[in-house]
Amino acid sequence: METFLTLAEELHFGRTAERLLLSQARVSQTVKKLERKIGAPLFERTSRVVRLSPLGRRLYEDIAPLHKEMEAVVARAKDAARGVEGELSVGFLGSGAGSLTGAVLSAFRERRPGCEVRMRETQFQDPLGALRGGEVDVLFTCLPVEEPDLTVGPVVINEPRLLALPVGHPLAGRASVSLEELAGETFFGVVNGAPAYWWDFHVPPRTPSGRVIRRGQAVASFQELMTLVAAGQGVSPVVASVEHYYARPDVTFVPLRDVASADVALVWRTAGANARTEAFAAAVRDAVEANGGPAAF
Repeated sequence: METFLTLAEELHFGRTAERLLLSQARVSQTVKKLERKIGAPLFERTSRVVRLSPLGRRLYEDIAPLHKEMEAVVARAKDAARGVEGELSVGFLGSGAGSLTGAVLSAFRERRPGCEVRMRETQFQDPLGALRGGEVDVLFTCLPVEEPDLTVGPVVINEPRLLALPVGHPLAGRASVSLEELAGETFFGVVNGAPAYWWDFHVPPRTPSGRVIRRGQAVASFQELMTLVAAGQGVSPVVASVEHYYARPDVTFVPLRDVASADVALVWRTAGANARTEAFAAAVRDAVEANGGPAAF
């Protein structure tokens, strides 16, 4: 199978032999043996060209993803056999795991002293981009995450929602405010790659009764959002931790009473799971359990 897949990619016996550290004759013999076993040619060969036959193309499309998954399984087994060493890059949006961050990192470092943890902040303009691009191995981010290639792990924080608004706004100083009251206000859009369903959850486009909430300027980060709110360009729903980590004297916060609370969870690439990510996820689960459940902000 490996010889077949490599030749299907290279379409050249010499380069295939080079990649596999075999002789060209061995590559040819192996392919002929496979064709005899299947009962039909997998390649069309001339003195100048090698190309897949229709049956060979179909076999390649069926076998290639299975072979990649098998390689990933073997790689994970090797990681487990070697133990957890090297470097783990942990991404975080906003406050990350909040009050549990220290407990998670301490538990992981104690259990896996050979693995160095590096933290990297992400922004809501593309909350999953760093994870998908391999820049981080795991990510603490706000749910919902409904992506077929990503695994959602333990929830670490459950946060109520607040409305950020400029000091002096007519709603400032209220004990709470309803989303229904905000149909006449301006919210914000988001720059670039945040999934539409994700932004719609955090910054609803409509009130519960269906009235449209206008969206103004698109933003890329919490700091930019807070600056525009302070300048009177709009108001915005935010999670409670924003009041603590991004507070400024010209922005105030009022509880939102008719929107769902927001969860923060650990997320990773399903195909990129290995011994390091599994060990880190276990440390997160243990910290959450020791805390009696997700932290509340």
